[in-house]
Amino acid sequence: MAGILDSVDQRTQLVGENRLEILMFRLGGRQLFAINVFKVQEVLQMPKLTLMPQRHRFVCGVVNLRGQTLPVIDLSQSIGMRPLVPDERSTIIVTEYNRSVQAFLVGSVDRILNLNWESIQPPPGGAGRQHYLTAITKVDEQIVEVIDVEKVLAEIVPMSTKVSAEKLADPLLEKARGREVLLVDDSSVALSQLRDTLTQLGIRLHMASDGLKAFNLLKKWADSGEVMTDKLLMVFTDAEMPEMDGYRLTSEIRSDPRLKDLYVVLHTSLSGSFNEAMVKKVGCDGFLSKFQPDKLVDVIRTRLELDEPR
Repeated sequence: MAGILDSVDQRTQLVGENRLEILMFRLGGRQLFAINVFKVQEVLQMPKLTLMPQRHRFVCGVVNLRGQTLPVIDLSQSIGMRPLVPDERSTIIVTEYNRSVQAFLVGSVDRILNLNWESIQPPPGGAGRQHYLTAITKVDEQIVEVIDVEKVLAEIVPMSTKVSAEKLADPLLEKARGREVLLVDDSSVALSQLRDTLTQLGIRLHMASDGLKAFNLLKKWADSGEVMTDKLLMVFTDAEMPEMDGYRLTSEIRSDPRLKDLYVVLHTSLSGSFNEAMVKKVGCDGFLSKFQPDKLVDVIRTRLELDEPR
């Protein structure tokens, strides 16, 4: 199983090409699920599981992996399906989201597949596990459901959206009041977190659930004669989204003379030096790992400083 993630460095070439690679797996039945390979650190047979008192009902226990203690989350139960029964033959997927590392208990791992984001569609509306999906695609005539891991984690450990009083007292932030910002993310949880934080600054928000919708909205405003740098203070975009990812969105913005001067920040659960390098490659103005309310405000402040007289 460890070999399934070999040569990850080669996959950085997908960035800016509107492509992604997904790790497909099952949760007990025949249905295929997936997450982005870039979120995955390794796939392995579960080490010794230690139970914890008063743990969340979706957490099976913890494992020790090379000196690091990781919670093991039953991904099946956390999206409303039948719980999995962990044993020594169980498979876990170790992932990094929002600067934290955790393991997900799954039924079995299928394979890695390289796809174009245009083949990834938003999930249909509905109840049950539909609420835990960011996208769907079709592989060999079978539907593959892409799980909204940010929503799963937010239900286990809710993230604060409150900005510290010290940050809010900054007089420069008054200049943000009434300004407009475009938020682009396929996760409803991520959009809600951004909204709850930025409304504390009196900012007016526009939202789009993928890069293509955002780009069409930007072009619509530009076609109507709007000066985009006057209309929008900035754009926050996620990296991974159906139809058009955040890297491609940024590239398209930079290629349009009417949009090219917009201030664009990549706001993603992917972290580390990889994203910092990719920000430079596609022309983002900044990069911020989810979800850090005070640092989000720092990014707004950095943008406002550009308008200050020298």
